[in-house]
Parts: sequence; structure tokens; C-alpha cells
Amino acid sequence: MTGKEKDFFEAFYEVAKVINASLDPSRVLDEIVKSVVEAMNIKACSLRLLDSRRKQLVMGAAHGLSDSYMRKGPVLVKESGIDQKALKGETIYIKDAQTDPDFQYGAGAKAEGIKSVLVVPLMIGKKAIGVLRAYSSRVREFKEKEIRFLEALANLSAIALENARLHQALKTNYDLLIAHKYRLDDN
Repeated sequence: MTGKEKDFFEAFYEVAKVINASLDPSRVLDEIVKSVVEAMNIKACSLRLLDSRRKQLVMGAAHGLSDSYMRKGPVLVKESGIDQKALKGETIYIKDAQTDPDFQYGAGAKAEGIKSVLVVPLMIGKKAIGVLRAYSSRVREFKEKEIRFLEALANLSAIALENARLHQALKTNYDLLIAHKYRLDDN
């Protein structure tokens, strides 16, 4: 096993441990983006989630991006060709985000020093709930193992988010049931 393969395995293992130990989505997502940056030796990583109207991707977590880049403006699905494709279940590679017309904020990418971008969907069954993006500061061809690693972490991210959502729904239902029981007991 090469050093890089071991890094992917170690990163995957660490993320799986955090997911197993926490139902706090922000903690889990922060660990995921940090692990991607470290394991893939890239500039940055972000995880964006679709809003309830499925028109915008809102920031779930990021590592390695400046505050000014994070505040560059909304990521609107209708204006982002790469995200439209990713949200249909495709893995998308952008060789140079600074010049690619499908990348919504090319000038922002240039100011941030972003060149190549790899985007993978977060899927729950056949439904996309967001995207995981890996950003490189130089033109970079991502290897098949890197792509598979990012796709695997995107799948884990989706599972973690769904588990947290289901846990919250169960907790809410339990709280309502208990409240209802006490109202009946008081009568």
C-alpha cells in the first residue's frame, strides 16, 4: 500500500468514526472537508447543500477557503453548469475554474488561486442533496483513486446528514408524544 492510499484509508476511517460518534451535522461535515484537504493534498474543500426550494446551494462546511471567497455570492443552481450536472448524479472535473464558463465565479476562483475543481454529488438514493467540491491551486488531473475517495466521502456525508435528519425527526415525534401524554394525564 502506498503512502497516499494509506492516507485515503486513514482519512476515510477517521470520518467514519466521527459519523458513528456524532449526530451533529456541522461537526461531521467539518471533519469531512478537513479530511479531504489533508488526504488529497489540495488547497480547499467545500460541502454545499441544496436549500429547501432546490434553487441554491448553501455552505454546509469548508476548509481552506478565505472568508472573502466564502462571501462571494450565492451559488445559484440555474447559473452553475457544474452544479446542475453534479445534482443529476455526475462527477464533474473542471480543469481551470478561472476560465471555464460553467463555473459560476471564475473571477472569484482567480482571486482565491483556485485552478482545478472536482465536484461530486451527495446522493440519498437517487436524489441529490448537495455537492462536495475539491479545489486545487494548480491545474491537476485527479487520479481515479482520488475521484473514488471523494465520491465515497460524499456518500458518507449524505448518510450522515440523513441520519441526523431522521434522528431529529424521531426526537421531535418523541417530544410531541410525551407532551401529548402529559396533557392526557392532566385531564
